[in-house]
Amino acid sequence: MSKFTGALCAVAPAPRLANRETGQVRVDRDSGLTMYQVGVCLLAGTQAEVINVSVPGEPKGVTLGVPLEVRELRATPWENDGRHGIAFRATEVKPLSGSAPAPASGKGGAQ
Repeated sequence: MSKFTGALCAVAPAPRLANRETGQVRVDRDSGLTMYQVGVCLLAGTQAEVINVSVPGEPKGVTLGVPLEVRELRATPWENDGRHGIAFRATEVKPLSGSAPAPASGKGGAQ
């Protein structure tokens, strides 16, 4: 995370599913909490990248456009049936201290 200058919520938190057919949610083995996925936009100078980050427990106050603090982000490579990728997991995703949520309406701003 040190090379990134900021992180924003790009996709609001949603429970991760263990089984799409039954709707069963994925649970963290250590804590027993429901796993959530958050789309995080990482900013670095003129570059931006969106990654999906799994986190145990519902991230409170995390809404679209809010600047985020991502704690202990880990990247784990995976491969399954010829498909491969990188899974991202954090111990916590929360709004930056003192950050205000994005405005809900299109009103206001410069005229």
